[in-house]
Amino acid sequence: PLGGPVLRVRLREAIALAEKRTGERVTYEFLARSTGLSRATIEALASRPGYNPRLSTIERLCEVLEVDPGDLLEWTIDSRRESGGDA
Repeated sequence: PLGGPVLRVRLREAIALAEKRTGERVTYEFLARSTGLSRATIEALASRPGYNPRLSTIERLCEVLEVDPGDLLEWTIDSRRESGGDA
């Protein structure tokens, strides 16, 4: 629901951490090949705030990027809800 808590996938941030650690560029194509996920899924994870991935998808990304789930996921409040109405 709008205005409620949302689990956001921070893929771009996790990629940046991996690049900083390894000194190598991480592309969506590399992630797709390395995880077995489609490039479309990788792109959706990076660009769609409401995307709801499977736990196995999160596990694959964490393994390939060598990050913890806390580096990849963020618990936040959906601010798209307009304020001022009845709750």
